[in-house]
Amino acid sequence: MSQSDPTDHALAAIASILDMPEAQRGSDRPAGVPEASPAHPPIEAHGYSKLGPGPLAAIRFKWTVRLENGDYYVDETFGANSTAVVTGPLSRDAAIKLVDDRERDSRRRFEQIKNEMSGNGGAPL
Repeated sequence: MSQSDPTDHALAAIASILDMPEAQRGSDRPAGVPEASPAHPPIEAHGYSKLGPGPLAAIRFKWTVRLENGDYYVDETFGANSTAVVTGPLSRDAAIKLVDDRERDSRRRFEQIKNEMSGNGGAPL
């Protein structure tokens, strides 16, 4: 690779972000708080949204729940200007679970790629 190869810059950006402690990258919940804590009020499903991991918004997944005519749908986009892939109709709980599951799976795969890039290997998908 040449020194001006754009891939080098992208990999350097990814590595710098991945080297940050989780607290600096932004966590969905405070440290030590379990994922399903009964002390929190119910989640408002309409507008519930999560972003996939990654250093570049142009290649980041986003999942958003919307309410339409009494049914819930999940819009999944890749990058800022993509057309949404729609899943639904779903129940309120199923829509929230879908967003949470997709984000969790995306984060797991991202961590595996990060480990492989750093030479630490990775667990099988």
